[in-house]
Amino acid sequence: MIGPRTYLDYNATAPLRPEARAAMIAAMDAVGNPSSVHSEGRAAKAIVERARQQISDALGAAGSDIVFTSSATESAALALAGRDLHAAPIEHDAVAAWVTPDLPLKEGQVQVSDAGQSCVQIANSETGVIQKLPSGLAVSDLTQGFGKLPLAFDWTGLRMGLVSGHKLGGPKGVGAVVFPQGTDLQAQIKGGGQEMGRRSGTENVIGIAGFGAAAEAAARDLADGVWERIAELRIILENSLASGANQTICVGKGLERLPNTSCFITSGWKGETQVMAMDLAGFAVSAGSACSSGKVRASGVLQAMGYSETEASSAIRVSLGPETTEDQVLRFAQAWLKAEQKWRARAA
Repeated sequence: MIGPRTYLDYNATAPLRPEARAAMIAAMDAVGNPSSVHSEGRAAKAIVERARQQISDALGAAGSDIVFTSSATESAALALAGRDLHAAPIEHDAVAAWVTPDLPLKEGQVQVSDAGQSCVQIANSETGVIQKLPSGLAVSDLTQGFGKLPLAFDWTGLRMGLVSGHKLGGPKGVGAVVFPQGTDLQAQIKGGGQEMGRRSGTENVIGIAGFGAAAEAAARDLADGVWERIAELRIILENSLASGANQTICVGKGLERLPNTSCFITSGWKGETQVMAMDLAGFAVSAGSACSSGKVRASGVLQAMGYSETEASSAIRVSLGPETTEDQVLRFAQAWLKAEQKWRARAA
């Protein structure tokens, strides 16, 4: 009999935090348009500005501007369109659509020759590998790092960063671009001139309120050592799988990674088949990045890291979160090892 379902796909979307839910419910009663000058409009504007401050504090961006968007995908378009920047072929599709993927990798690290013309993610969503960001970098996708890693944007030397609400326990459908004050950022969506003229369209007050509350709560988790506990669970998971499946590869082992992310390759066992088997066993995991409208294909990230097409098609990602328990991790390992043994028996 299958027990209660266990969610282990936090890098795709983190569950909505109670703080975010409460902030969103409260914001539903704000009837005014944040661009209106009357009392109701000012009340809605105050909700938006409070959230902007919460995100600024959590991101260490007191000297920077934050422009709200509908997602990190829109943020990428706003930050990257028309700039002819260069990146490595490990970036998320939302970034890859706007850059030339010609920067090389060496031992997992992107090699940057001209920071001002380059875009480098802070951490990879599939493997969890963390990048060392050079000062003066044009753009960084901070989506996977924000809320999991200590960040002080104002001290990074970054010219622009991309963040998303639903990756840290906020609602889906809200993101932001952060950049030093005074930066010239041309609007891609034009109209009413909202968001300091950088992104037109009435702000998603409810979503923004949830994003701000989630960012504040995520910062508390970091300060309280929650992600150190999660890193210990990741080690337990990886050791459990290694002890029972010695032909399975743990991608990025030995490299600095996000505390919650494990990517496993079992060559020849399709990633989507593994995901379905685990789903039937009561566990939600993914095969690579889960932000591409359900598409399943060999991971370009893994191929860029030197793995074959077969290996890159045989990977799953397990990403833990603040609500994950040791019992859940051990039950997943047991279920996955059981499925792996069945697969090997059929393949023999």
